[in-house]
Amino acid sequence: MARVAVLHNTLDFHGGADAVCLAACEALQTIHDVTLITVSGTNPAVLADRFGVSIPDIAVRMPRGAPAISGTLSAGAPWIGPQLAFRSVLLHRFFRSFAGEFDLAVSTANEFSLSLPSVQYVHYPQFNLHRLSDAAPGRLNRLWSRLAGPTRAEATAPGVTLLSNSSWTASVVEEIYGGRPTVCVPPVDPVPCDRPWSDREEGIVVVGRLAPDKRVLDAITVIDRLRERGYDLHLHIVGATPRAYRNYAARVTAAARERSYVVVERNVTRSRRERLLCTHKYGLNMKPKEHFGMTVAEYGTAGMIAFAPASGGQQEVLDGRSDRLFDSLREAVTLIARAVDADESPAFSTERFSRKTFQRSLRSHVERLLEAQ
Repeated sequence: MARVAVLHNTLDFHGGADAVCLAACEALQTIHDVTLITVSGTNPAVLADRFGVSIPDIAVRMPRGAPAISGTLSAGAPWIGPQLAFRSVLLHRFFRSFAGEFDLAVSTANEFSLSLPSVQYVHYPQFNLHRLSDAAPGRLNRLWSRLAGPTRAEATAPGVTLLSNSSWTASVVEEIYGGRPTVCVPPVDPVPCDRPWSDREEGIVVVGRLAPDKRVLDAITVIDRLRERGYDLHLHIVGATPRAYRNYAARVTAAARERSYVVVERNVTRSRRERLLCTHKYGLNMKPKEHFGMTVAEYGTAGMIAFAPASGGQQEVLDGRSDRLFDSLREAVTLIARAVDADESPAFSTERFSRKTFQRSLRSHVERLLEAQ
């Protein structure tokens, strides 16, 4: 049994990265002594219930005042802007003072410069973004990179195993660091559905944070245009509402109130979300360059027809299908209209992205690195 530190900058955004973190803790705690290292205001048990994972005995270690720090950052998010890299710097500085207590680290918060062997799961690189040909790294990313980011040599060292959520993300990591991660798709459990296609509602479901990068307001524009074309569809927006995105969530809620065919449900239970997915025909994601697209995969496992922008890792989830991937709002409307007209039930492997597959892969990488020490 090894002493394993799972590093995760924050659980406060309630997204796919947090699901990966908790699934990693669940996978490793049965065979190792696991401690979750984070700087969060969110209790891991709250998200464990939402994501359907079991981590009853997980040890959590946070710096003094972590909830206050996280609360302050979340409160200032509308004015501060992107802050994940900064939160990672805080986590890095906290962890390095006691890193020697552990045999291995598992980062589920992207890449770090660490002093011990590590498995690092990259959703999207957070440091050294100036090396990308088409990136807008922000004026402070070079500073954060110097404080906590790895050099090319560190990122590709024998004691570091890099994993990524998609081949698309792996290519971005390779451009920055010169080494290509192994793809380890995130945990997406099949949604158990027994509702036949013919009995499902003619509606669209959008699942995800009510945040600007998810472009939820664009989904409302899509449903507006479909109804203008004569399609009697409705829209369910189902999302977490972290404090950092409260202003945007208020705009989404206000827009929904003006439309009888749009419903917003915040912070729903897992069972309620699964019921919506199982009783509707269509799932929609609006975020361009989504690093993987866990909700897109979830739509598929629930027996829905999923649509997403033709960029990022979600292209892999949808097998590059031109009838499911769009480049503009106009094209999104056209593709959904064609699917409604055809009314053909979808085919999607429900085991393709399972949590068991993710956890089995992660454990194998951890064990391989431990054996090499």
